[in-house]
Amino acid sequence: MTDAVGSIDMPDAQDEAPESKKKTRKGGKRAKKGPLKRLALFYRQIVAELRKVVWPTRNQLTTYTTVVILFVVIMIGLVTVIDYGLDHAAKYVFG
Repeated sequence: MTDAVGSIDMPDAQDEAPESKKKTRKGGKRAKKGPLKRLALFYRQIVAELRKVVWPTRNQLTTYTTVVILFVVIMIGLVTVIDYGLDHAAKYVFG
């Protein structure tokens, strides 16, 4: 009978490597750079990510804004009607 892959009884070949051959680095690449260089790298990465963004056109932005404002107005009206109804129901029940 064979053991399942990754079984505790049969360790993989890479798990049997001696501990002396493993190298551990503290901090990785960041440990070699100063705080100003890391800040500059962070800023460059932000700019690179913002260049990937697909910005909406003025027409799309106007449409999206109108949809959001209409949705908010409708939700305000709905909550107002429900609040008004519950207020009158509570006054009716409790006097």
